[in-house]
Amino acid sequence: MSNERTPLITSGVCGLAVTAVACGAESDESGSGTPSKDPRKLNTFFGVMVPTILSMFSIVLFLRTGFVVGHAGLLQGLLMLIVAYTIISLTILSICAISTNGAIQGGGAYYMISRSLGPEFGGSIGLMFFLAKVCACGEYVLGLVEAILDVFGLTKPSHFFFGSFCLGVRVLPQGYWYTVLYSSVVLLLCLLVCLVGAHIYSRTAFVILLVVTVSLLSIFISSVAVKPQDIFITHHGPGNQTVHYNASYTGFNATTLRNNLGSGYTLDYSTNSVMSFATVFAVMFTSCTGIMAGANMSGELKTPSVSIPKGTIIAVFYTFTVYVLLFILVSATCDRILLIQDYGFLQKINLWPPFVTIGIYCASLSAAMCAMIGASRILHALALDQLFGLPLAPAAITSSSGNPWVAVLYTWGLAQCVVFAGQLNAVASLVTVFYLLAYAAVDLACLALEWASAPNFRPTFQLFSWHTCLLGILSCLVMMFVINPVYSSGSIVLLLVLLLFLHFRSPTSSWGYISQALIFHQVRKYLLMLDVRKDHVKFWRPQVLLMVANPRSSCQLILFVNQLKKGGLFVLGHVQLGDLDTLPSDPVQQQYNFWLSLVDKLGVKAFVDLTLSPSVRQGTQHLLRITGLGGMKPNTLVLGFYDSCTPEDFFLQDTAFCDSSIGRGTEGEYNFGVDLPSLQAHFPPVRHVESPRWLSPEEYVGIISDAIKMSKNVCLARYFFQLEGEGKDSKVDGSERTIDVWPLNLLQPGSRDYEDVCSLFLLQMACVLNMSNKWRHARMRIFLNVETESSDQGWVVNEETFRELLRKLRIRASIKIVPWDTVVQHHIQPDEEPSGALSEDFLSAVNCMLMENSSQAAVRFLYLPRPPAHHSQSQQYLAQVEAVTNSLGPTLLIHGVTPVTYTDL
Repeated sequence: MSNERTPLITSGVCGLAVTAVACGAESDESGSGTPSKDPRKLNTFFGVMVPTILSMFSIVLFLRTGFVVGHAGLLQGLLMLIVAYTIISLTILSICAISTNGAIQGGGAYYMISRSLGPEFGGSIGLMFFLAKVCACGEYVLGLVEAILDVFGLTKPSHFFFGSFCLGVRVLPQGYWYTVLYSSVVLLLCLLVCLVGAHIYSRTAFVILLVVTVSLLSIFISSVAVKPQDIFITHHGPGNQTVHYNASYTGFNATTLRNNLGSGYTLDYSTNSVMSFATVFAVMFTSCTGIMAGANMSGELKTPSVSIPKGTIIAVFYTFTVYVLLFILVSATCDRILLIQDYGFLQKINLWPPFVTIGIYCASLSAAMCAMIGASRILHALALDQLFGLPLAPAAITSSSGNPWVAVLYTWGLAQCVVFAGQLNAVASLVTVFYLLAYAAVDLACLALEWASAPNFRPTFQLFSWHTCLLGILSCLVMMFVINPVYSSGSIVLLLVLLLFLHFRSPTSSWGYISQALIFHQVRKYLLMLDVRKDHVKFWRPQVLLMVANPRSSCQLILFVNQLKKGGLFVLGHVQLGDLDTLPSDPVQQQYNFWLSLVDKLGVKAFVDLTLSPSVRQGTQHLLRITGLGGMKPNTLVLGFYDSCTPEDFFLQDTAFCDSSIGRGTEGEYNFGVDLPSLQAHFPPVRHVESPRWLSPEEYVGIISDAIKMSKNVCLARYFFQLEGEGKDSKVDGSERTIDVWPLNLLQPGSRDYEDVCSLFLLQMACVLNMSNKWRHARMRIFLNVETESSDQGWVVNEETFRELLRKLRIRASIKIVPWDTVVQHHIQPDEEPSGALSEDFLSAVNCMLMENSSQAAVRFLYLPRPPAHHSQSQQYLAQVEAVTNSLGPTLLIHGVTPVTYTDL
């Protein structure tokens, strides 16, 4: 379980790693061996509030407030804020619940979801969250370039004022490719910081927050101190046309406020597309994507169970208050033209414009580096978990100081692709959709934990319920499709593709699977509903307990019974000889993982039940009584045949048992402590001829008698080591196979009843096998033994009656009439041999008849006589059955005690 405790990423401000702490811990451990210092040093303010507020005060605060209020109006703008903050508030409740149920090691959404929902869902959502961070990084860089060009761009004839001094600083040419160039330069700067000085940046987060706060205060002060003024705005329209606008800053004015109450969606000058509620909301929602920054810090917090809920909620309330006040301020002081046509208007109405400029640069650059570092750490975590194999393997490489520089390069390369969009608004919808999908997944993780009712889900934060989780999921999904149905559909399709990829890749882990808890919860509920008193014969199906002494010699039989179960219960049973009183611990518990790995290797749908007992017979009785639960208990016992044949070692024949690893796992995959060498070493070699038998003939026949007394059907399987084509990779469809059924008790020629319970059970089992995948196209033949030379010609009537029975039972089979007058002549009447012994000539004749008619069959179903009541006749009973089936090939001898056929609807 060490993998579960190993930190995937070390958390830091805004999701970035506080590498100074991490590196210090590494050096302590690898150096002199002195104990590392406790990394939990951060309090609520520095550990949660600062990174969360800084993440939420991104470019929207300075560059898109006017855009939102100008297009949507104050009322719809406030509605957007309420909707956005409602969504993130519901998600925050889930984040607080999960993060206070145990210390997360970092990674934000990825760590929470992967450790809650398992590797498939966690890996797919983790990659989606990585893509969201990458797109957000590109968006923040484009916003920063937009702010830079607003001050230093050549195309605008207006000047930038520092106080009353006009400076000719407009030296940067503008255009699409220039924007991409400047964005690439800024990204390169972010890359250098992430590669060299991420720890320096993390330490300056509080300083950056102070700068942003001062910029905000200057905006509020300026709204009172700055006098009304007219602002001249120029844009380049389509066809190199110049468009001029006269805008006004009115100061606090009731008319201005009234004019800005309603919406006025129009053309966006940066993208030349008409805005709508969805597109404006997508831009505005990017300011709400930093709520997980505090949760990422749980490994460094002194009291994470207190700091995360308290700090996150206070930070969200603080940012919400600031946004509401700012929306009201700009709607009451600026006319709509100024808000819509100049994203950088806050600089022009400030007491000292550099206040806003510095705030924009700090907020945008901080957010961009924060997103790049956070994304690289998520990618590094994915690479360490080896969920996507070789494509992400290089991202696990780190420098000597622990910095995942390859993951940073991955992130930089993808962010470089994003900036080719050229405009911030062009990628806002995609960023918002990715984040909404990640938030919905966090809510889903919390919902699954709540519904699973696991006793260990005891979060100290209690202000949540499954209702809030479900409402959070629905609101995220609805807003995704409101914003952009195409992006939403595409992101969900991408998520499903990643889910399927990880599912078929079958990664295993020691994290725990929420699916197991949910399955347990549902199975328990439905098992209680499965009432054995409501059983009906028309819904009967075989539920098999197969007793296995050594899987090395029984694999073919295990594979065959897997086909025979027809969706019923299949249990592999094994008896370990021993007495618990003489042992220090139960040896059976340690064996389950080996048997379950065998089940995985063979690809069968079976349970495993092991027991410790002084004798095999007593252990089998235990398993027949206690295996299963409720209405799912075995009704059929399958045993290997008791003979003197030397068993073959299937492990030496199947190449699957010679692979380098269990299953299809890759190197480093968690295999529950069982690799191939240990699996082979666990099961002992097959029995040799000289080896002593664990089971006597009397005990073996006693097991059969016990099962019949317990109303269990019994099947004895012989020669199934000769059966081929049952493996999971086999392409056999049964078209060249034949199933032969002999429904008459061949050891009692006087019995002509083809419709007794045992004979009908025999037919049912053959029919069930004929319905399985690998036997679906096999031909089924039923052999009727008749005495044609007898004066009684009733066999003709019996044949017609039997054909009518098959028609009623919907069994498709050809009937073969087999005269056996010469065989019956060798039968010794009971009065001549009171012991019930049969002559060797009769047994040999029966065997010859079977060989003559069924030598080419793939499998044969024979009637198993009831075992003798007295144990002294056990060896004779076994000898008779052995003689009849000698050299036949795969044969199943069946004694049924359960009515299983039904002719009505």
